Amino acid sequence: MPDARTTYRLTLDEPLRLEGGRVLPHVEVAYETWGELDDAGSNAVFIAHALTGDSHASGTTDDPGWWDTMVGPGRPVDTDRFFVVCANLLGGCRGTTGPASIDPATGASYALDFPLLSIRDFVEVHRRLVRHLGITRLLAVVGGSLGGMQALQWALDAPDEVANAVVVAASSRLSAQNIAFSAVARSAIMRDPEFSEGRYDEGGGPRSGLATARMMAHITYLSEEAMASKFGRRIQDADEPRRRFGVDFAVESYLEHQGSTFLDRFDPLSYLYLSRALDYFDPFSEPGALDAAASCPRPPRFLVMSFDSDWRFSTEHSRRITRRLEGARLPTSFREIGSPHGHDSFLLDVPDYLTTVAAFLDRAHEEAGRAS
Repeated sequence: MPDARTTYRLTLDEPLRLEGGRVLPHVEVAYETWGELDDAGSNAVFIAHALTGDSHASGTTDDPGWWDTMVGPGRPVDTDRFFVVCANLLGGCRGTTGPASIDPATGASYALDFPLLSIRDFVEVHRRLVRHLGITRLLAVVGGSLGGMQALQWALDAPDEVANAVVVAASSRLSAQNIAFSAVARSAIMRDPEFSEGRYDEGGGPRSGLATARMMAHITYLSEEAMASKFGRRIQDADEPRRRFGVDFAVESYLEHQGSTFLDRFDPLSYLYLSRALDYFDPFSEPGALDAAASCPRPPRFLVMSFDSDWRFSTEHSRRITRRLEGARLPTSFREIGSPHGHDSFLLDVPDYLTTVAAFLDRAHEEAGRAS
């Protein structure tokens, strides 16, 4: 029988002061781990998840993880060799404190009284969790999309805590088009008549708006080639078009399915808060953003990767990250991977991509072994 999922919970020992100045007096963090921390504490890998992910990065046949292509026994993030940690995001809805949590000051859920968050806030929570686990320096932080942004932020803010950062299909600054997609998604949620200023019962609220937001987001996750290959103009459950509004084409059925299943696992308020943190992310705009890493005696080594069919965060986004890191003389490798799957490639079985990450972590593990 496969092992059951075990989710741990940590209460931070001190209030959390956010980058925006607000203070969260009580923060709980939900996380999962795989493997064993070695005696030198040198084999820890932190997995940073994307917008709607969670701590269950690696699973079983009965309970799959969201990154089973990457994390598990014998995989690039090999849980037989590495101690792997993945935590739910601050502001999310999977066990870590978020807008649906109880505000100690009022005894009611925060809803829209929850403060706006930054990616630096996500990272600060993760840093405290890692210290709680007795880890002083991570072998690597690995993340895709929003997870890649966290990996980048962590390596810039605390370079002595991160030996290696793997930044996949990410951006250091969203384009106007990226922000526009997020704005429309949030508008669909907030204009839903059931939004009620965020004061809705658990499982209720703006379900139609959230489903629409998810449907639109999914369009951006796939390349045109992937959609054409998967759906084309195929009619759903019929040989001829029925010429009606509503679902007729297979791609419409797929999006309806993605929207409806999302309602069972995600909260509309969390979608607002996490997507907004993405919009404001712009670490290189800060004066001295690279100073800490550039002057660190043991600077992180970066692996930046993109996919040639990703139009959500195109290769140009990754090249920009690479140029800034290389400009600060930080050790940086860049790879653009050929894949027909678009942005979602970072979650899929793309051999060249997985092999590259595995080789990077193999080298990191060997170097850590020689240093310990």
